[in-house]
Amino acid sequence: MSQSQNPKFQSLPLGTMSQDASVDRRKRTQAPISGNADGNRNGNGYANGVVEDDELRLRLRPNENHKPESYADLQLDFSPLLFSSLEQYLPFNMLNLSRELKLQYMRHILLRYSPEGERTREECTACNFDYQERTVLVLETTLLKSFYAWTTTRTIYHVSSFQDFVQRHREYKKMIMLNYPPLHKELYTMDAAKFFVPSFLKAINDNTEESFRSIMTESSPGVYTFEMLQPHFCELLLSEVDNFERWVHETKFRIMRPNTMNNYGAVLDDFGLETMLDKLMEDFICPISGVFFPEVGGSTLDSHHGFVVEYGMDRDVELGFHVDDSEVTLNVCLGEQFGGGDLFFRGVRCDKHVHSGTQSEEIFDYSHVPGRAVLHRGRHRHGARATTSGQRVNLLLWCRSSVFRELKKYKKEFSSWCGECQREKKERQRIAVGATKLELFKRLQKSTS
Repeated sequence: MSQSQNPKFQSLPLGTMSQDASVDRRKRTQAPISGNADGNRNGNGYANGVVEDDELRLRLRPNENHKPESYADLQLDFSPLLFSSLEQYLPFNMLNLSRELKLQYMRHILLRYSPEGERTREECTACNFDYQERTVLVLETTLLKSFYAWTTTRTIYHVSSFQDFVQRHREYKKMIMLNYPPLHKELYTMDAAKFFVPSFLKAINDNTEESFRSIMTESSPGVYTFEMLQPHFCELLLSEVDNFERWVHETKFRIMRPNTMNNYGAVLDDFGLETMLDKLMEDFICPISGVFFPEVGGSTLDSHHGFVVEYGMDRDVELGFHVDDSEVTLNVCLGEQFGGGDLFFRGVRCDKHVHSGTQSEEIFDYSHVPGRAVLHRGRHRHGARATTSGQRVNLLLWCRSSVFRELKKYKKEFSSWCGECQREKKERQRIAVGATKLELFKRLQKSTS
């Protein structure tokens, strides 16, 4: 199958990148593309005059084989290195266009995506960043935390590099896929009518902000809860995980745990559920997160890390205070009978402020209910209190946006979503207003005297 035929490589509507996408995702605006005055389309399928947003699309995956052009000789609103980096996400039929057309296309994206005030060349060029060393493949970044877990605990392989780990992980997954016998094959293909409760399915089918809000409770700013999974699906998934762990024990196959924090649980992607979880993210989570979390790439989610975690007196008992390696996190309790284990939230923070204090309005505790989902930003600080009885199993889907992560590297403050950045910005504004008032007062006194 070619990349153009593979759904994993389908392009992404440009309109979903805008911060106002939640208001009207079908709004059609016009992006300037220079060309002949007659407005005819060129051989690449793009109008020489004006192109509508619905026609402008970025790819979900970068084209690593494309050598981007240099924009260092131009005076731009953003860092020239950012344009070189973003060029790898352009549609294939745009890669051979002139530098001017590609620049206009990318600049239109950046101007829509970046808040006013962050478009300074000085801030961007201050980032000493080599685009050729900027990142690994999107699919490989999904494995970074697992790499650290393996090299720290030394449970499976001795690996000398991340690239070595990626290769060994491919072999590891292949070994499981060839040998593990699935118990419930119906789980491995998305069947929405059997997986989700009717209210959730109706909201997704209606696909409007109003329909999403009708099923959701914003229990605390940025923390949304809603009924999602049918009891039968929860039972099947629990049974499948039990079957996998039993197979692991019987075959003495040592498995990779979900992350560095959990000693129990399993990575669902590793034993065949990756395609189903991709469908879950793209068709069901992305529409919602595009409405509620556009400022952290909620509309551009393109990879995931799916796993289950297990808590109990003979499992992981609690989970410390942390942030997730995701833009958006879906957390659904599958069961079973348990006591305790509440989630506690303490505000959204960027990397710079992750250890800053908590404001009273940011404190929120949530009690798990089987089948009920919690959706929040990955940078929303949280943890899990001790499970005092029984056993609790949760499905986690860490959803990531490679486009957001690329753009984030060129920003210094994140007042659109970081609570501490917002407070610092307000304080700067307060000081500025105070200074202006004082200056006006002095001038008034001088004029009257």
